[in-house]
Amino acid sequence: MHRFAFAACFALIAALATAGALAAPPPDADPSLSPWFEDLRQPGTGRSCCSIADCRPVDYRIVENHYEAFVDDQWMTVPADRILRRYDNPTGRAVVCWTPALGIMCFVEGPGT
Repeated sequence: MHRFAFAACFALIAALATAGALAAPPPDADPSLSPWFEDLRQPGTGRSCCSIADCRPVDYRIVENHYEAFVDDQWMTVPADRILRRYDNPTGRAVVCWTPALGIMCFVEGPGT
């Protein structure tokens, strides 16, 4: 299963690289957190949320009965089926895994949520 997820992620990265849209990790990314990011799996499918290059700490809020994350200079609704209920978030903030092509792939709640 991990090989499939890695292969799928690699294929996605290769496709984006050829299109000139390969994401780079945020400038303040902590490389020691890379294994945690790589372990993130989409709820329901078990597919990889990809890597630290696609995931970043974000501001978030709860509006009515759903989460919104501040991504790409705008508030985006977090689909309920993309929320990971994890309590091992080492970043100290909410995390969203997002690309322009795929939208929000995963969302990890911030501490104390």
